[in-house]
Amino acid sequence: MPKKINLDIASVEQREQRLGTIIAWDGTTEELHKQSSYELRGQRERGAGCGGNCRLCELSGPFTQGSVCSEQMVECQAGNVRDAVLIQHAPIGCGGGQTVYNNIYRNGLVMRGYKAENLRIINTNLIESDMVFGAADKLRQSIDDAFERYQPQAIFVASSCATGIIGEDIESITDEKEAELGIPVVPLACEGFRSKHWSTGFDATQHGILRQIVRRNPTKKQEDLVNVINLWGSDVFSPMLAHLNLRVNYVVDLASVEELAQMSEAAATVGFCYTLSSYMAAALEQHFGVPEVKAPMPYGFAGADAWLRELAKVTHREHLVEKFIAEEHARVKPKIEELKKKLKGVKGFVATGSAYAHGLIQVLRELDVEVDGSLTFHHDPVYDSGDQREDSLGHLNEHYGQVKNFHVSNRQQYQLYAFLQENKPDFLLIRHNGLAPLASRLGIPAAPLGDEHIAVGYDGIVNLGETILEILAHKKFHDDIKKHVKLPYKKWWLEQKDAYILAKHPELVKFDEDEYRAEQERKEAAHA
Repeated sequence: MPKKINLDIASVEQREQRLGTIIAWDGTTEELHKQSSYELRGQRERGAGCGGNCRLCELSGPFTQGSVCSEQMVECQAGNVRDAVLIQHAPIGCGGGQTVYNNIYRNGLVMRGYKAENLRIINTNLIESDMVFGAADKLRQSIDDAFERYQPQAIFVASSCATGIIGEDIESITDEKEAELGIPVVPLACEGFRSKHWSTGFDATQHGILRQIVRRNPTKKQEDLVNVINLWGSDVFSPMLAHLNLRVNYVVDLASVEELAQMSEAAATVGFCYTLSSYMAAALEQHFGVPEVKAPMPYGFAGADAWLRELAKVTHREHLVEKFIAEEHARVKPKIEELKKKLKGVKGFVATGSAYAHGLIQVLRELDVEVDGSLTFHHDPVYDSGDQREDSLGHLNEHYGQVKNFHVSNRQQYQLYAFLQENKPDFLLIRHNGLAPLASRLGIPAAPLGDEHIAVGYDGIVNLGETILEILAHKKFHDDIKKHVKLPYKKWWLEQKDAYILAKHPELVKFDEDEYRAEQERKEAAHA
């Protein structure tokens, strides 16, 4: 049996400790799946023996060009709860992402049929003196201000690297304010240095919600309600689940505090991506008795069929599911055949989060799009339930074949350059900003998948095919960009074939530093 999620402690256990998460690896999907030993890790008590905490070998580079931190993931989850407030107990610089997340939040509200409004995130603006004397009173004042200004149903308090360094006792303050105000005041331990991968921030938000907002010992059950753990994507699950007479409870983003509380009353929990849903779905089953639908993710025919059948089984709707599946196959297959003709000979590259990439590759291969290469920002060898039916990488290999050039790289642009040179795709599918412009500089059209639900289910195969045709129509625009821009890398790197050469030979960085220093000395001597 897998290790039970511990909700008694205030801080979430880090993903790399819980799941063995890595952020740098190079090989094929079959090799990665073999090394991950999903079945072994899932069956054994994690923390006991090699089947538990035995680490998957990963590459370690001498520097990192860019990343995201856990606190930002808290912003985009806890900060998107409609009638709550998020307080960042942090220097003002940590609020730099609010502009982007405000745009995403407003768009998400409109897509779901809500009135557009701004985020409710407050930053305590820690300064140097706060790092010396602490800022407990500042946090108390910010909580009071948030309550008075917005009358929220809950207040989340996110920690930061700064509060982690000085050891600020946030939990005591939130306990004090929760008793005083009579609403959940939830501490979220998400210091950037707590975890090497930002997806731990998802878990930190969900940990706080599970501990202090989800209703314990509910007096009723809603047998037709399904928790859908998602971000801010369009509402594709409601029409799909309506065929099984089921209703959707979208969480965490764009939900209300009451919708979060009622998760314990639902008949089942699903998600669009195990990277996001693994922790909360497993905890809801272990601590609240809400079954997690353990099946391949709903991407491509094989994934969607298996996902729907398992959902129907868990919610006792087997009598409805086969007719729905047959009707959906008949409806979308002619459209998919047309898309295959138009996409014949096209080659794609996927660069997204871990499990989501597995799902997108499945959909591309349903469309007969060639996929020789992909990168994921991290890799989880196992998910929290430990159930083999959730082994998304194994499902990809078994039903759609391996990917021969599969890279784990945490948003390193200099490595993406080498990956794209190696694979020479016609287009790029990508999530998370910052990498798509590099593809444009290389003349490669990219689709930044802001709507994470675009490829879900049977309609998702059609949606993704049409999206690819749209971005390929802009190929000349990207070719023009390529003609007029210069990449910021040295000729030595532009000619490199191995994107991980600096991880394998870190002494090359030292050589480059010596060369740079000698060049500076030559310039200074010339001006002397």
